[in-house]
Amino acid sequence: MPHLKTFFLLAILSCTAGCGAPQKGRPSPASGSSAEKLPAQESWDITIEFSDAGRKDAVLRAGHASEYHQDSKKELLIDHGINVTMFDKNGGAPTVMTAGRGVMHDNQDIEAFDNVVIRSGDGTVIRTEHIVRTSSDKMLRSERFVTITKPSQTIRGYGFESDDAMKRYRIFQASGEAVSK
Repeated sequence: MPHLKTFFLLAILSCTAGCGAPQKGRPSPASGSSAEKLPAQESWDITIEFSDAGRKDAVLRAGHASEYHQDSKKELLIDHGINVTMFDKNGGAPTVMTAGRGVMHDNQDIEAFDNVVIRSGDGTVIRTEHIVRTSSDKMLRSERFVTITKPSQTIRGYGFESDDAMKRYRIFQASGEAVSK
């Protein structure tokens, strides 16, 4: 019996030996760099509508979004396929942008990556790997290789700038092909 009492006493002492005040300067598991990378919120199958003076400006749809906060800034990382429909203020046919993933910044600028394809209402198609849509001036811009295809011509180059409706665009360092009739 005395061995049993000693065993229980040692067991209780060893269990309580680890209990005590946490060491100063040692981060808790929930703090530190790994917790800062956790999203503030996540959503699946999202739809976000943008408006300007009560008029629908654009609609963004994606399979998944994660919102991250750093200081006073927010970023929405979007993946699992992106579809952005941009509406012309004059009521023309919408322009549709698809991509694999993207980022929406807190000023509502949208960056799209991975197989970006933009189709305008007049049949113009733009393909690139990265593009930025700025909400302040409603412009599309890319510094990467782009291909613009219209029914009668194909233009390629590095660098691109256009309005949402792709009515007026510039391509930098261009080369191309045109069909003459």
